[in-house]
Amino acid sequence: MSPRDVNARRTSAREEGRTHWRRSLAVALPALLAAGGLGSAMATGALAVGLRIQDRPVDFTTSSLYGTQYGAAVVDQTVVRADGSTGSERVLRMGFADGVINGLCLSRRQQIGGATYTLLLTLGDDDPGSWEIRTKNTVLDLRGATGVLDMDGVVDLNVDGADVKTVKDASGAYVANPLDSPQHRFGIQARYAKFDRITGTAQDFQIPGLLTTPKLSLSVRPGTVACPAPAAPTGTPGTP
Repeated sequence: MSPRDVNARRTSAREEGRTHWRRSLAVALPALLAAGGLGSAMATGALAVGLRIQDRPVDFTTSSLYGTQYGAAVVDQTVVRADGSTGSERVLRMGFADGVINGLCLSRRQQIGGATYTLLLTLGDDDPGSWEIRTKNTVLDLRGATGVLDMDGVVDLNVDGADVKTVKDASGAYVANPLDSPQHRFGIQARYAKFDRITGTAQDFQIPGLLTTPKLSLSVRPGTVACPAPAAPTGTPGTP
């Protein structure tokens, strides 16, 4: 066999490998989205979405999150174990009536056909001073996080979780127990809250109201891929 024939076979093998990878990715993407429990329901407007990520933990990073009418309470959250069985875990459920976010990345690993893939959902622009993402009725079940928290306005610690208030109904009255907390659980209430350079894991991430962002991208990467470390925010956020 001539060297030219050997090189031709090697080139063909590389092209075939790329083709198989592209085909596998095309087949895996719908399964990854379904298995990940990740959905973004497009509403009217360019990038107005209702975001809901449930059932399994999702890693996230953000440069900054600032919200009004902040509340938090310790609740019991149903979790799915590695063997497929369900259990219960205590998490800190946080809620904002209105918020602005300075860049957001969500990362979730999935096993499809014996291989590990990572779903990466990124929102916002690359400007650390824009707070370009706006949300309504954000709910986040936090398993763990690192970063800086600053609360302002009237701040109440160790309130009954069932008495925490975040959103209002159509009549303008506060919704009773919006975080669905049991009685006599630890709770926090603040008029404003700001989180900077957050890296964390959430059991549940929901923005059922409205999320607007100038940019949204969803990608699937082979292996385990983490969100990039959040940049330090600059300036101050605008009014949500």
